[in-house]
Amino acid sequence: MNKKAFIFDLDGVIVDTAKYHFLAWQKIAQSLNINFTHEDNELLKGVSRVRSLDIILGLGNVEASQEDKDKWLIQKNEDYLSYLVDMDESEILPGVFKTLQLLKDKKQGIALGSASKNARPILEKTGIISYFDVIVDGNDVTNAKPDPEVFLKAAQLLHIDPKDSIVFEDSVAGIQAANIGGMVSVGIGEETILHEADYIFKDFTSIEESFIQSLITK
Repeated sequence: MNKKAFIFDLDGVIVDTAKYHFLAWQKIAQSLNINFTHEDNELLKGVSRVRSLDIILGLGNVEASQEDKDKWLIQKNEDYLSYLVDMDESEILPGVFKTLQLLKDKKQGIALGSASKNARPILEKTGIISYFDVIVDGNDVTNAKPDPEVFLKAAQLLHIDPKDSIVFEDSVAGIQAANIGGMVSVGIGEETILHEADYIFKDFTSIEESFIQSLITK
């Protein structure tokens, strides 16, 4: 049987932690008198914490010292982590567990490729960390998506060629990273936003076993 690398983003793909990121960033923005909306939050998908803060400051035309930025970044992460304390398997998005189990049964390579620096504790809290052969997160890479570093490193650790790798992503930057890396990109979300992806599904409940099988044998 062919062995491929199936690489998953975390936020918005496996778990819906995006809502907690939004609340934490909104708290920072409000303290700076910046109006930060759900629409603005779309700009932060797949983006590093440092870059996210710069985007928010830009929305409010706020100039800040590096010292202030560092303080806000720590505060944001502490607020975000406080929301994660009570996370459990109920946070896993519909259809994800079934897909992971299917890939495990078919002895495929499974990796996480996420900008999050909290990926491991989240996977542990939701009880699915054992499904992942490889975890590459924000602690392991220096370049943010759309740079493909996080996905290329995941494929490398799985000892699988990038062209035999499939990436599940919910962000434009993530889809672009997969495409730049020469991988198959599968968008999870809205077609109007993720139109650059090779395939697009609203969520994992829309993905049939036959589709996964076709990716394996392709």
